[in-house]
Amino acid sequence: MEHRLLREIEMGSKSALMKKRIITYYIYNGCATITDLSKELDLSVPTITKFINEMCEDGYINDYGKLETSGGRHPSLYGLNPESGYFIGVDVKKFSINIGLINFKGDMVEQKNNIPYKFENTPDALEELCKTIRDFIKKSTIDTKKILNININISGRVNPESGYSFSIFNFSERPLAEVLTEKIGYSVCLDNDTRAMTYGEYMKGCVNGEKNILFVNISWGLGIGIIIDGKIYTGKSGFSGEFGHINAFENEIICYCGKKGCLETETSGSALHRILLQRIHEGESSILSKRVDTKNNPLTLDEIITAVNKEDLLCIEIVEEIGQKLGKQIAGLINIFNPELVIIGGTLSLTGDYITQPIKTAVRKYSLNLVNKDSVILTSKLKDRAGLIGACMLARSRMFESI
Repeated sequence: MEHRLLREIEMGSKSALMKKRIITYYIYNGCATITDLSKELDLSVPTITKFINEMCEDGYINDYGKLETSGGRHPSLYGLNPESGYFIGVDVKKFSINIGLINFKGDMVEQKNNIPYKFENTPDALEELCKTIRDFIKKSTIDTKKILNININISGRVNPESGYSFSIFNFSERPLAEVLTEKIGYSVCLDNDTRAMTYGEYMKGCVNGEKNILFVNISWGLGIGIIIDGKIYTGKSGFSGEFGHINAFENEIICYCGKKGCLETETSGSALHRILLQRIHEGESSILSKRVDTKNNPLTLDEIITAVNKEDLLCIEIVEEIGQKLGKQIAGLINIFNPELVIIGGTLSLTGDYITQPIKTAVRKYSLNLVNKDSVILTSKLKDRAGLIGACMLARSRMFESI
């Protein structure tokens, strides 16, 4: 299939922009009739019919047959052609990479999880990332000419519109997305890992019609994703959501950002890791006590989460303390945003009620009753898949809409 539409979009023609709107509608709503599209896009039926026929010829839209109705003519149901294009999502974690490939309809076709990788801010780590993605593409069973876009999640400050990363891999004056496109050989866009997790949960997770949502990512660091009126809020430069760097404590702990007293220093995976090691060295007991001094094989955050779920009392106690402190700050967010839904995600969310119950208790204590009664607090449905699914969905959405 020739990607004539993509060339039209690059040129910015009026018809291409309308076709983008049609694709965006199908992304969020699945199949629909021409009449449905006509009402939604406020265009005449003949105009929509013309666009649909052209997009069927180009291979982007399929006719899925007649819709069963109670009487009269049965209208045809149209939807995205799953084989018309593919999108790759790359979720970069501290010690591994997850890569997935979805079809045009958004179904996961291929994925590879927990590819070993050390996420460091070095040129070698950047080259290793590119090689890992290229290897995944080489081993793919689909027609690689149909790969339309790749989205890569990285932590820190990322401007998804300009393609610049200001925290990681900022080795050249050119946008990182441009550098990656050159190295990998396919169109590449970037986004912050928390924002991608938020979008994944919005598209495929526990969101059920809510339009105003906060996603709290408690992983090695701490961040939030914000959805306002169904749209991801990025801020002017793409830096929204730096929740972990609110000055919340009078402590002497230096955050990786270089400042002291950040929320992240006491309410994150890195805080859990540090506090557990400290308390074990001070004489407290844990099933991980013998692991903390293994120099060649450092204790991982995943091991601590496993210990919590095995009911290790010390690990549970620290997680609950983190939940209480974090819940107090989330109460402030609820007072400000008045969201319909707050989703607790990230690595620490895998401890389930051990983290969410203290958060809920603190929220009830510190937020305004009239405000918090409108806000449901849920644990992420996608769990550790949120970032990968979000990355894949963003790779597709970035081509056809302004997120």
